[in-house]
Amino acid sequence: LQFVESGGGLVQPGGSLRLSCTASGFTLDTYAVGWFRQAPGREHEGVSCISTSDGSTHYADSVKGRFTISRDNAKDTVYLQMNSLKPEDTAVYYCNTNPPKIDAWGQGTQVTVSS
Repeated sequence: LQFVESGGGLVQPGGSLRLSCTASGFTLDTYAVGWFRQAPGREHEGVSCISTSDGSTHYADSVKGRFTISRDNAKDTVYLQMNSLKPEDTAVYYCNTNPPKIDAWGQGTQVTVSS
């Protein structure tokens, strides 16, 4: 398994970004998928996840109401729409199965929120 993340960048506080997660060598629609982030000097933090069966979603308290996870099985892609971004959202964002598989971490995509 190998995940590929994209869509990060530099954005001002209050701005928005949409991250995309695709897979190499397998299809995503058979897996529950999570978004995780890692800020410098910190451990991976679970941000959000989406199930396979009923599409139920879960969010960390720190992003609830601002981030939205979704999946498009036709495009085999999972998205993370991030609105009202804050400087504390700055991190490298990764997607993985939920729970994550140790060998499936991709390169991640950098999100920097700064004025």
